[in-house]
Amino acid sequence: VLPASSKMPHKQPPPRKQSINIGRGTRKRDEDSGTEVGEGTDEWAQSKATVKPPDQLDLTDAELKEEFTRILTANNPHAPQNIVRYSFKEGTYKLIGFVDQLAVHFTQVGNLIPKDSDEGRRQHYRDELAAAVSHQGSQESAKLVISETEILEEEEEPKEAEAGSQTDVPIVEASQKVAEEELMTPKQPKERKLTNKFNFNERASQTFNNPLRDRECQMEPPPRTNFSATANQWEIYDAYMEELEKQEKTKEKEKTKTPVAKKMGKMAMRKMTSLESQSDDITKVTQAAKIVERMVNQNTYDDVAQDFKYYEDAADEYRDQEGTLLPLWKFQNDKAKRLAVTALFWNPKYNDLFAVGHGSYDFMKQSRGMLLLYSMKNPSFPEYIFSSESGIMCLDMHVDHPYLVVVGHYDGNVAIYNLKKPQSQPSFRSSAKSGKHTDPVWQVRWQKDDMDHNLNFFSVSSDGRIVSWTLVKSELVHTDVIKLKVEGSTTEDLEGLQIHTVGCGTAFDFHREIDYLFLVGTEEGKIYKCSKSYSSQFLDTYDAHNMAVDAVSWNPYHTKVFMSCSSDWTVKIWDHTIKTPMFIYDLNSAVGDVAWAPYSSTVFAAVTTNGKTHVFDLSINKYEAICNQPVVARKKNKLTHVQFNPIHPIIIVGDDRGQVTCLKLSPNLRKMPKEKKGQEVQKGPAVEIAKLDKLLNLVREVKTKT
Repeated sequence: VLPASSKMPHKQPPPRKQSINIGRGTRKRDEDSGTEVGEGTDEWAQSKATVKPPDQLDLTDAELKEEFTRILTANNPHAPQNIVRYSFKEGTYKLIGFVDQLAVHFTQVGNLIPKDSDEGRRQHYRDELAAAVSHQGSQESAKLVISETEILEEEEEPKEAEAGSQTDVPIVEASQKVAEEELMTPKQPKERKLTNKFNFNERASQTFNNPLRDRECQMEPPPRTNFSATANQWEIYDAYMEELEKQEKTKEKEKTKTPVAKKMGKMAMRKMTSLESQSDDITKVTQAAKIVERMVNQNTYDDVAQDFKYYEDAADEYRDQEGTLLPLWKFQNDKAKRLAVTALFWNPKYNDLFAVGHGSYDFMKQSRGMLLLYSMKNPSFPEYIFSSESGIMCLDMHVDHPYLVVVGHYDGNVAIYNLKKPQSQPSFRSSAKSGKHTDPVWQVRWQKDDMDHNLNFFSVSSDGRIVSWTLVKSELVHTDVIKLKVEGSTTEDLEGLQIHTVGCGTAFDFHREIDYLFLVGTEEGKIYKCSKSYSSQFLDTYDAHNMAVDAVSWNPYHTKVFMSCSSDWTVKIWDHTIKTPMFIYDLNSAVGDVAWAPYSSTVFAAVTTNGKTHVFDLSINKYEAICNQPVVARKKNKLTHVQFNPIHPIIIVGDDRGQVTCLKLSPNLRKMPKEKKGQEVQKGPAVEIAKLDKLLNLVREVKTKT
């Protein structure tokens, strides 16, 4: 471009003058012609006439002045008003009443990205890179243009020298300077043209409608039978005679039964008649009925459930070394009102389920027994009910098979109930042939399965025998582990034979870690440390109490410590390596039961016959209980058993009137170690063992000094 403009710079001005002259001439002509046209306008207006179309209406002035109003509505004029659709239900085409009046003129789906977000930064960085690349490209193109102009100038120099035109030199130099200035100034990057958002095309396509298919199938009609009969007098007579024969047979059976069995038979008959009167379909809704019953109970006892879950006694903050028990639910069944609570046990798998054994401790008032299983979700009625001819004195639930419950009876029998089988009779039961005890069974405990993986449990009785029972091929097989003998009580009869006085076992407990080691408490007040391996002698003997030992229990954390309670009003804590007790507590009434807390090695609870529950925490107070609280409403009621829940901060307490009370421990009764600044709170068995060891060492030092 530059060389061409430098060749002919003097030819451009003359055409401009010509164009100016031409413009002036045309203006003059227009003015002249304008004057000529203006003169004949009147003549043209006179000759103009209005032409009407033949079909135009002739309207009067009134009709012309009449106003027609048009109402603007939101209805879409283009919307179809006669859409019909096929109704499969009615099998005809039906007119659709509602038509969508919305007209969409423009839609655009967009999104905004914040500048500070990761995606925004990435886009900004991409734009900067693109700008930098375009700037570099413009600089390179400028360099190429400069190199081309230099080459062209070199070629043109000899031509201009030949021509000898000196007038062109200053013009060329001026154009070169202008070009250099343009190249020196950086070119701005071209802005991208925005695409026209309104320039779009609508494309429509017809999709293929799949044909509808009808599938039909023929079912076999349900079988029907026509039944017709006539009820005559002789048929009614025969039916009554059959019923009379059944009643006579049942009376004959009852005559042969014992009085206890008679009662049970009557109850069974009542149940049968009540079940027969009800419809057979009641079994189908038992599960649903149970759930509804729980829901109703949860609504009824909502305030108690709220207290159980959330209530904490705020007054404990102002009491340093005292706590309280908050009564929650009370569990009682009408059938077990006159029976004492003889055993309590929490289910090892379901934390809301516990078993209650009912019997009688009175030798003169022995009658039937009951095994009830309650859930905290339904305090009004037991989940399972099993009745027995003899009173239940103890029970235990299997850890691995929580549906198996073993019980010990007052008549010396042991039995296993299976909760999966709803019948009231036990799945397995001992008999006189299979070596049952001759005195009441005071305690039973499940043990680990034997070498052949058969279920195994132990029982202790007043007949002085500790028996191991094994379930072999659906039969109970017994082996005597040890026979209790009172030491120093051998006497000689007339023939010179030695007669041993039998020790009456009342309670026992197996060691948590040492499998063969167990303790046995007796009616004489002694505690024997025994081994499963030795059947003839004891490992150790403790002169524990002056009256019968009611309970013996190993500490759940410390392997050397155990606790015992007795009717001589005392609770004693022992180290099994030392023959004298470490702690002795006098509770001013016969102690029915003791239990260690599962959350602390120093907390335990005891119940007494005067209706009080005592909770101790040795780490807070070594000398007396931090909670003494009467639990039963009447003073005549005696408390018999107590158990801690393995997870929740609650205990259950049973009395001799068949009532079980659930109580919540206040925060002071379950104090955990305090947090120290900059130190984490240590938890676990090792900490609990160390806590109890610290207390025992103080007592040991005192005893060694004395």
